[in-house]
Amino acid sequence: MITLSYALRYLPSSSFPDFAHRFSSGAVELMNEMWWGLGLSILFVGWLGRIPREVVMGILGTKTGFSGLLRATLAGLLLDLCNHGILVVGMRLYERGASLGQVVAFLVASPWNSFSMTVILMALIGWKYTLIFIALSCVIALISGWALDKLVAAGRLPQNSNSDSLPHNIDLKQEIKKAYSNITWTPSNFLNMIIEGFKDSKMILRWIFFGVVLASIIRVVMTPESFQTWFGPSLMGLGLTIVAATIIEVCSEGSAPIAADLVNLAQAPGNGFTFLMTGVSTDYTEILTLREATKSWKIALFLPLVTVPQVILLGAILNFFSGGG
Repeated sequence: MITLSYALRYLPSSSFPDFAHRFSSGAVELMNEMWWGLGLSILFVGWLGRIPREVVMGILGTKTGFSGLLRATLAGLLLDLCNHGILVVGMRLYERGASLGQVVAFLVASPWNSFSMTVILMALIGWKYTLIFIALSCVIALISGWALDKLVAAGRLPQNSNSDSLPHNIDLKQEIKKAYSNITWTPSNFLNMIIEGFKDSKMILRWIFFGVVLASIIRVVMTPESFQTWFGPSLMGLGLTIVAATIIEVCSEGSAPIAADLVNLAQAPGNGFTFLMTGVSTDYTEILTLREATKSWKIALFLPLVTVPQVILLGAILNFFSGGG
């Protein structure tokens, strides 16, 4: 559909109905904005593929308290996976003995904060809002993880019954040095890294393109004026954004183009942030997977209960300081 959209730009406007040209204009505009971000994301994915997963697991570590939550958040930022892929890793961490707070911090900090999504968002909404979104999502990850660990300590939520088998006493500097000592930075090796990055990015690209199609359909259905009216920086716009994010079941990468339109067209950065974050917090696959891993509906339902109020508050604050009141 995106390829056809580019082809449509060179055909006479009378050959196709108006909505087809509006769709193609939207798709082409979005792709022209993000092409360099997609290219850099492929390069980053190839580069991250050279980092052993043990290093990421080692970053998570076994420390409890704020230090453990901070390490879990950092590990979530480093893993370049979609929100469905990150679930597998997160549940495996829980099975290996990570605290509930660490697992939730890991999940909330991932996956649109990954290197690839960072450069794509920078292409769509600029570096300022991208860095603000990342910083705020890390705040939510840390607060949510801390709150859930406190609830577990108070006996309100069940303890993790799995034995602790996360890596102990790993020398991260030594592991990273070992990982890169075997890499020769030759042109052919660099090309191989790009090829590997492209192969590993297929799922990301698929969802990105799907998100472009969805955003283009929205542009056909709604004019910029009506889009700003319904999803603008108001309490109604924020509420509708939460409803839309809950209903629209797309991978995190697919959310990016829609979130970008909320920032750029609706002039509501708080709604864009809310759409990205609520998509993670209210994702039913994430809730069901968390229930399956922990064997507790209570834990699974506490994920949106703890995270969504923070997302709404920060989204409203972002809208206020952007001039939306």
